[in-house]
Order: sequence, then structure tokens, then C-alpha cells
Amino acid sequence: MVKEILMDPDDIIEYVRNEVKVDDIFELSYNRVFAPGTVLGITPEDEETGEGLILSLQLNGELLNQAVDIDLHAVKDEIIEARHLPGGDEDKLIVIEATL
Repeated sequence: MVKEILMDPDDIIEYVRNEVKVDDIFELSYNRVFAPGTVLGITPEDEETGEGLILSLQLNGELLNQAVDIDLHAVKDEIIEARHLPGGDEDKLIVIEATL
């Protein structure tokens, strides 16, 4: 079952902070970047500045299988869409579309 949600960029960051777990499949489209991968970890924001929610992904592309870190606060205004498969379960696909 596919669940589609509309969220503003701040709500998307809140969603990632609260709902995305290690080993979930997460695909993020922002600017001209598409980053599909398995979640390796989420580094919380700096307590003093509130900056830097870092999403670490192991990319699952055919050419690139590297790990990348994405600072969600740095790209939040460029997020187009996110797809989340909790536990990697394709039957629980959540599609999040960014609103302006």
C-alpha cells in the first residue's frame, strides 16, 4: 500500500528525525540530486546551534555504491520528494511530496 503525504520542508525534516530508522530504505530527491539508499544512521542536530541533521545513506545504485552524508537543513528548501520504506518493506511505501 502506498501512502502519499504533502509536507513543507520543516515537516519533512521532523518526519526524518522521528520516523526514519537505521536499515530503512530512503530515497531523497532534491535540487538535481536523486539519492536512493539504505539508512546507515541519523546524526542529530548540534545542541547549541540546532544545525546539522545528517542523514547517512549507503547508496544502492548500479554505478555508485558509496556512503553519503546529507545535511537535511542545508538542502531542506531544495527537497522535491522523499520515499520511505520502513524496514525495507515495499508494502509500506510512504511518498512525501514537498510543498512550497
